[in-house]
Amino acid sequence: MARIFPIPAVTYDYKPDLDLLPVIAPPYDVLNEKSKAELQDRNPHNIVGIDLPHLPPKTVGPDETYQRAGQMYREWIEQGVLKRRGKPALFAYQQVYTVEGKTFKRRGLFANVRIQEFGPASDGKGGIHPHEQTFGAPKEDRLKLMQATKAQLSPIFGLHSDPDNRVGKLLAHVMDAKDADFFGTTTNDGVLHEVWVVEDDVMIGALAEALEPSDVFIADGHHRYGTALNYRNELQASGELGETDPANYCLFVLVAMQDPGMIVLPTHRVLGGMTGFSMEKFMDVASDLLNVEPFEGDSLDALEAALPNHASTLGGSHAMGLYVPDESDQKLFIATTRSDDPLAASHGNQSQAWRQLDVAILQHAIVEGVCEPHFCDNGQKVTWKFPHSLAQFQHDAEDGQHQLGVIMQATPLDSVRLVSEAGELMPQKSTFFYPKLATGLVINPLD
Repeated sequence: MARIFPIPAVTYDYKPDLDLLPVIAPPYDVLNEKSKAELQDRNPHNIVGIDLPHLPPKTVGPDETYQRAGQMYREWIEQGVLKRRGKPALFAYQQVYTVEGKTFKRRGLFANVRIQEFGPASDGKGGIHPHEQTFGAPKEDRLKLMQATKAQLSPIFGLHSDPDNRVGKLLAHVMDAKDADFFGTTTNDGVLHEVWVVEDDVMIGALAEALEPSDVFIADGHHRYGTALNYRNELQASGELGETDPANYCLFVLVAMQDPGMIVLPTHRVLGGMTGFSMEKFMDVASDLLNVEPFEGDSLDALEAALPNHASTLGGSHAMGLYVPDESDQKLFIATTRSDDPLAASHGNQSQAWRQLDVAILQHAIVEGVCEPHFCDNGQKVTWKFPHSLAQFQHDAEDGQHQLGVIMQATPLDSVRLVSEAGELMPQKSTFFYPKLATGLVINPLD
């Protein structure tokens, strides 16, 4: 992988027994005006004041908003709210969270990663791979903020392979020896974030050596990594970039795909913009592509739970749940593809791993191949919503603007790796890596 290095970090002035809940925040791109105000009401020094200088997120704001964010960041350092650490360090990181009543612990490492272009590394030591598309406006927004603050405020979420648990054992050695040096709780999801400072040169070297052979696959933070790359390239083009310049490095949290707490949750789809939609017609026009059967259960939860076992029983594969809010009697169905490789003819230039993605099959075979030709007028496109929870899924599907809800299964981690290694990108919202990383625990200064 790209080489890792200790971080000359800026952190809050933490105390070992003090929860940093009032000052840390979820990632900027999941916030809105209400949630930002709640964070700032909790503490005027919450990191959101710097990390989200204007709303809505992922849009480009006026220059003065970024300038104020940069000024605020420097003032907080001068006031001692934020402190520069005396010695560069790595930071072992554990998140404790609950899904469906079960508690998980996900372990990772805050580290600076040497920036390189997306793709395999030129020296054969591993590369950095995206798995989703990036867009211009979010990168421009983050670049303006980075230029104003001269800092990376939140980490990129990177995955690596650790089949022999070398990194996992080293992290356990650090974490199991003592309590965390500092911690914080994010109230939007109830996740506990624990951090251990790693300053020992021997341990730093062992972690760097264990990670060196692996590729990094970006789980979350594609736009921010692209921003760091653009920031470095701008300095390089202007002749201002030295070999040891901080802009050569990017703040990551690295988590092993094999970590017991590393899970992926599904992102469902709610489709609108279709006229004259009925399940009877949909089943008819999709009959060459799909087996569609009524679901005998009476809840969305039961339908979601049934999907993994239904591909073989219905004689197809790629099982998805269908919810038709306007149907008076039967609203729940299970659809499976008749072919094991339904995109082979239309997308034969894509890798087998990409063609097997349920999200690709839904988008290209079902939506583009069935829904839009038969239910969208005058070349119109289907509209999409991407709810994570079934409660939000039902709310969106029943809002009067949407005709079909599709309950998806989670994209397997191996698929993320294989598609990324093939140099391909997944459709948007293909993955939901839970929980999100917290912003404000570790900051990487670039000045």
